[in-house]
Amino acid sequence: MASSAASDSRVAEGQAQFRVQSAFYRPASTVARDLAVLAAAEYRQRQGQLRVLDAMTGCGVRPLRYILEAKADWVWANEGNPDLAATLTANLAELPSHRYRLTHQDANQVFFTCYQNRDFYDLVDIDNFGGPAPYASHGLWAARIGGLIYLTSTDGRATSGHDLAASLRGYGACARSHPAVQEQGLRLLIGHAAQTAAARGLGIEPVFALFTGQVHRAMVRLVAKPTLTVQNYGFLAYCHRCGHFQTVLWRQLGRVECPCPSCQSQAEPPSLVLSGPMWLADLHDPQTLVAMGQLAEAWGWGDQAQLLGTMARETALPPYYYPLGEIGRRGRLDIPNRDRLIAALEAQGYRAAVPHWDRQAVKTDASFRVCLQIAQALVKVQGQ
Repeated sequence: MASSAASDSRVAEGQAQFRVQSAFYRPASTVARDLAVLAAAEYRQRQGQLRVLDAMTGCGVRPLRYILEAKADWVWANEGNPDLAATLTANLAELPSHRYRLTHQDANQVFFTCYQNRDFYDLVDIDNFGGPAPYASHGLWAARIGGLIYLTSTDGRATSGHDLAASLRGYGACARSHPAVQEQGLRLLIGHAAQTAAARGLGIEPVFALFTGQVHRAMVRLVAKPTLTVQNYGFLAYCHRCGHFQTVLWRQLGRVECPCPSCQSQAEPPSLVLSGPMWLADLHDPQTLVAMGQLAEAWGWGDQAQLLGTMARETALPPYYYPLGEIGRRGRLDIPNRDRLIAALEAQGYRAAVPHWDRQAVKTDASFRVCLQIAQALVKVQGQ
């Protein structure tokens, strides 16, 4: 939600202080900006420089934090609404004038200007409303090879399967409804970026992906060669009858069956839905998460360090998760204890973790049928 437009009081976030006034500011997205600052600071430590393009700067909190906390050498702060000129000028006035530039242009115009002038940035932050198109594709023009692009999607209806036409327009994909739609939104966002980059002979590598309740954000690294493959860009199938998830590659299309024994024994075919194409590989780069976590600890950012640890544990697990409520509903039992369920899964040789976007869920390489059986066994032991 936006901060009160009538408020003239100064807002503090990180080391930044600013006034919102009529500009847009979402306090709930602070954690997304925290991780961006950590990723930017880690990049600068490793590369020795940091030039940032903030394409939709809003109230100016991001330029302030990139310079004050990530020690950016230069920030281009662009805001398409010229009516915010006075607010932004006042907010950015505390920064050295040689460290930033403030403009009021269309974001896509800025991206093409960067490309025409060969003015490429280490970090391009694109905090748009709605889906990523066309900003994600055009933002590639402004990023240097090896640089970072911070992508945004606020179109939850499209990514959760409630607006198929919008998912087709925005992502070139068919998003269907199922219990793992929060992660689906992240994978559609990264997949869109990967496909767009591949069409231009480039590639992307996820650095981290974050869902904060209303907004999907993904930090990706631009690389010189396409990274899109038939293994990491495909489909997710979900059976509404039994709750089973499975990944589906392009060559498997038309031959998808639910492997659940109960579904195979039914006379009627299973109720399968197919979502995609989307990114099926890891959401995060573990090495960068560790470096960001070390920075967070050094800065005294305990909550952010804990979040990064949670994200690291969900890396390399399958591209879906099981809400505890769904396990309880299908098993006709009380919602199982999350930590006991994870411990029981690990005791049987499965990997399991808590997804950062849903603390009442389990992300695991065990099938839904196995999770259900283990949850039922736990409830039975508790009742004895």
